[in-house]
Amino acid sequence: MGAYVLGTGSIVSGKEVIVNIPKGSSVKAIAKILGDAGLIVNDARFLLLAKFSGYSGRLQAGEFRLKGGQRPADVIKELAFAKPVQHSVTIIEGLSATEIAGLFAKKGWCDAENFISLVTDQRFIDLLGLKNISSLEGYLYPDTYLLTSEMKGAEKIITMLVHRFSMVWAELTAEIDHEISPEQMVILASIVEKETAAASERSLIAGVFTNRLARGMRLQSDPTVVYGVENFSGKITRQQLRDPTPYNTYTIPGLPVGPICNPGKEALRAALHPTETKFLYFVSKNDGTHQFSASLSAHNRAVRKYQRKKKNKKVK
Repeated sequence: MGAYVLGTGSIVSGKEVIVNIPKGSSVKAIAKILGDAGLIVNDARFLLLAKFSGYSGRLQAGEFRLKGGQRPADVIKELAFAKPVQHSVTIIEGLSATEIAGLFAKKGWCDAENFISLVTDQRFIDLLGLKNISSLEGYLYPDTYLLTSEMKGAEKIITMLVHRFSMVWAELTAEIDHEISPEQMVILASIVEKETAAASERSLIAGVFTNRLARGMRLQSDPTVVYGVENFSGKITRQQLRDPTPYNTYTIPGLPVGPICNPGKEALRAALHPTETKFLYFVSKNDGTHQFSASLSAHNRAVRKYQRKKKNKKVK
């Protein structure tokens, strides 16, 4: 082994090395981790350098990206001030709690079963400060999150998602001066989120559903049916439209019992500020947008028109 000269360099050079320092690690344990990573030569002289540098009590725990080829004194200083490595995880709008659990589990951040269990754990929900709900479905805010190694675990992940929801909700409702039901608004937003990917349509679709609710009409939203079907195959059957579930808005009046996905900011905004409209119906135009109608006869004509176009496309 070559001589270990304090202040002259480390084993690894020309690249960055990621090291994991467990919480509560002693300076001796940290020296071993740095030595195994090839950033220093691990011997008593490094421990003395750490002690007399004044940084031994500031060496951090966590996951860090450190430069190779540095003097040992610089490695100590960098570890004292380095920012933890951040990992980007993106949750898109409209995912269910189960899908979000699977995504975080796949990336190694938590156990999916534990995540799903906590979503309906009333004690945990109460601790998060949410009232009048029995599930966190709808409150797991979709966004891009930057995670560090100490964020692992379903409880921490869910707390982060719900906290982000609470911040966005507070922002969206800051200037609303009339009474609203947060639970109903989140349910409505979740349906809006699943009904359209077109940003320009969200508030209009919210307006249609608001009109139907005001008239005592059933919402008849296909995504609510899908959510209530266990192991959905990908195509709604006539029987499924008739089967009563707490989510099937073809068979129940009003809103489903809870959200059917986790809506994003714009869907929440649409539910809070639906467009004033005479429309009561809409049908897919098979291009990501919808044809809106104020009467059932106009709606039926639109259905025939776009169903025919869909069939013609399949024939081609």
